[in-house]
Order: sequence, then structure tokens, then C-alpha cells
Amino acid sequence: MSVLYDVVDHVATVTIDRPEVLNAVDLPTEAELQRIWSDIESRDDIRAVVLTGAGERSFCAGADLKNTSNLKGVEYWAAARTGGFGGIALRETLDVPVIARVNGLALGGGFEMVLGCDIVVACEDASFGLPEPLVGRLPLDGGMLLLQRQIPYRQAMGMMLTGQRVKAQRALEMGLVNEVVPRAELDTAVNRWVQQMLACAPLSLKAIKQVVRRTGTLAPADAHRMRLPALVAALQSEDANEGVLAFQQKRKPRWLGR
Repeated sequence: MSVLYDVVDHVATVTIDRPEVLNAVDLPTEAELQRIWSDIESRDDIRAVVLTGAGERSFCAGADLKNTSNLKGVEYWAAARTGGFGGIALRETLDVPVIARVNGLALGGGFEMVLGCDIVVACEDASFGLPEPLVGRLPLDGGMLLLQRQIPYRQAMGMMLTGQRVKAQRALEMGLVNEVVPRAELDTAVNRWVQQMLACAPLSLKAIKQVVRRTGTLAPADAHRMRLPALVAALQSEDANEGVLAFQQKRKPRWLGR
């Protein structure tokens, strides 16, 4: 299996398991990622997701150019598809928060997957980039669309128009990464973020992500008027009452996820 997927204590861990090719994604891996995201969306017991790559060299080095689609550039772009690399960058239905555990290279589609995550924790020797123009390709699966929305224009264009890589510390300064730690501390840092999420009401987190993802291009007043399903569910939930009651009783809330 090219992707490892397990769920423990409400946390799903998704690991691209192709370290021999720097966790590059081929067509079977892409299909498996799509299946996993759909499974996560269908479940009520998953409250956070950690996405990473196997080994210590690479999170994901992008497409496996030796084992990829036979479609040429414009055919690939025009084909009916949910998005490459499992579609996480452009996926609008995954409301569970996703943490990218970046353990090395995040290039091309690997970087696009990072851009689709909500929290990014990287080791000090990780690096990020969209090298597609260096091989006559384009970052079609979210890179051109998301990078310009997540960092200032000239920083985004500087990366995309040169294919340059940026190191983890620079990515932190640019706002692409939440935290950079020594490699030995990566799992501890990721777990800290996970535990902080689990301390929150799961329906509140889903509502926050859904609202942020779906209203980012709207005027604030228009966004405020939207009655998105996750927002309504959170406000009407048992957990909404539990949170207030726990505060009044000076105890930790017991989230039910409903």
C-alpha cells in the first residue's frame, strides 16, 4: 500500500509511504489519497488529521514523473478530475482540520498539499517549492491559486517565477509555516497542536474551517449572513451547552461531537 492510514483516539494519520522515490505521487497513490479523504469526510469520529511522508528525507517531492499520467499538459488540465495529489489543496468538503507534518522536501504537488492543510509544522531542514516551470510544467493542482492567497504577491511570484526552494525558517517568516522545530522534536510539536485541537469542541472546529474556507472571497458583511451547515450544527449542538456548563463548573468539557 502506497499510503498508510490509521485512526487512533479521534486522530487520523495519513502517511505517503514511498520513501524510495521521495514520496512522489503516482496514479495509484493519488487514487488512494482521494479514497482516504472521502472516508474521513464520511466519519464522525475523526477530529483531526495529520498528513506526512515516510522516512526523513521527504514529505512529498510531487509527481512521480516516471510513473504518471500519459495525458499531455492541456489534456491533464482539461480532464474531469477532483484535483491531483488526492485533491486536498482544492477540496471544499473536508471540514476536519488537517496538520501537515513536513519532515523534508515539499515540492510541486507536495507543496500544493501543504497549501491545502490548515496547520503546518516543519523540521528545520524542510524545504518548499514549486519547481514545475523548470521542467516545462505548471503548478495546476492548487499552487498558482493558493500560494498568492496565503503570502504577499511578490513573495508568491518570486517562488513561482523562478522555481526556487525556500527553507523552513524562511517559510515561517513568509507565513507558510506555523512552527519550525529540530527534527527530533517534530513529533512532539505536531502532537502538541493535535492535543490543542482535541481540547476544542469538534463541531466548532469544523464550523470555523468551513466558514473560513467558503467565505474568504466574500465581503465580511456578505460572509456574516451565510448560514453554512457546519455553523448551524455547532450552534445547535449539545457541545455548545457542554462548553458553557464545564466553564461554570470549573472542569474540562466532555465533548460528544454532537
